Amino acid sequence: MSSQARLFTPVLVGGCLILLINFALRASFGVFQIPIADEFSWPRVEFSMAIAIQNLAWGIGQPIFGALAERWGDRWAIILGAALYSAGLILTAFATTPATMQLLEVMVGFGIAGTGFGVILAVVGRAASDENRSLALGIATAAGSAGQVFGAPFAEILLAFYSWQSVFIIFGVVVLSCLIFLPMLGSGKPASRTELEESMGSVLSRAFRDPSFLMIFVGFFSCGYQLGFITAHFPAMITEMCGPIDPGGMLAALGITTTSALGAIAISLIGLANIAGSIMAGWLGKRYTKKYLLAGIYTLRTLVSAAFILTPITPGTVILFSLVMGALWLATVPLTSGLIAYIYGLRYMGTLYGFVFLSHQIGSFLGVWLGGSLYDSQGDYMMVWWVGVGVGAFSALIHLPVREQPSRLPAAA
Repeated sequence: MSSQARLFTPVLVGGCLILLINFALRASFGVFQIPIADEFSWPRVEFSMAIAIQNLAWGIGQPIFGALAERWGDRWAIILGAALYSAGLILTAFATTPATMQLLEVMVGFGIAGTGFGVILAVVGRAASDENRSLALGIATAAGSAGQVFGAPFAEILLAFYSWQSVFIIFGVVVLSCLIFLPMLGSGKPASRTELEESMGSVLSRAFRDPSFLMIFVGFFSCGYQLGFITAHFPAMITEMCGPIDPGGMLAALGITTTSALGAIAISLIGLANIAGSIMAGWLGKRYTKKYLLAGIYTLRTLVSAAFILTPITPGTVILFSLVMGALWLATVPLTSGLIAYIYGLRYMGTLYGFVFLSHQIGSFLGVWLGGSLYDSQGDYMMVWWVGVGVGAFSALIHLPVREQPSRLPAAA
């Protein structure tokens, strides 16, 4: 079998390890919601705004880092991203006002963009063969979830021994470790001659005039809304709204005796289930129409979210919801990125996916911010949860008219 046809290449392995570290740290921010609010007596909305700004900066930074990677090289983009990510985390440890923390989260968000999906998935996509691309993107996406499995519980364990400030400094050091995997990233599969002849401006102009690109852009909004809200607020929501844990039950036997610990474990379970979900989505994307798969995922998310909030919240329903939602969590990412690569080619995949991901992060900003704002005004998360159910249903519908076929270059005069 040729090296091009191999699935597990050094590029895929290195990209997976970088994403694992990136998302292990990012997925833990919800665990800090209550400790930071308690120390400074801030309203819930203040830290929520910091994380919302982080998500928005991540979205704004994604097409910028995608373009930097395609202009100057993937490695330089990742180095810059890791440096910003680390510096932002360490400086945040010294923030004592909401405004300072919110400003520093811009740096963290740009750092996540430089070491996250937009850059890494483009590297993996270009390096993979046509036969393996969808599955390779699914495996790389699953690596981010593998980080989520232990990121939040690891943060919870550290908080039992250190202040939240010290944990942020530790995380700032950890994020730099992803740079040791840079030598594994090769140049990847070259773009076709046609793709090389077309400028970035021409590709972007063609995409933005295409109704299908705009529908993909708008449809990714709800994914960001739901993921942003759950990552930032679900641990606190479970801590405050979940029924008590049976002291003689299985959870207690496993050492999970408080709803706070259950909240951290819920994020971990979402990540664990999504390892399988993302790989399965990548495998299915090779065999079935991606737009229909995306519509199906958003429909299932809508039904699962509605069922969860309409039933009493107990430790059992939290675990069940986490596993089912986890299977759908980032399953949209390999399908969305693969759809962009299929329609518009590989040459500027990172930049185009970066712009679509901006919609995802606008949704994430609103999910995180509304979660804190509506909690402070209403005392619970019910309304913001139902908004998430509604936008999920909208995304299921808007993917159906997408024209899933390669976009043709204008004929030469």
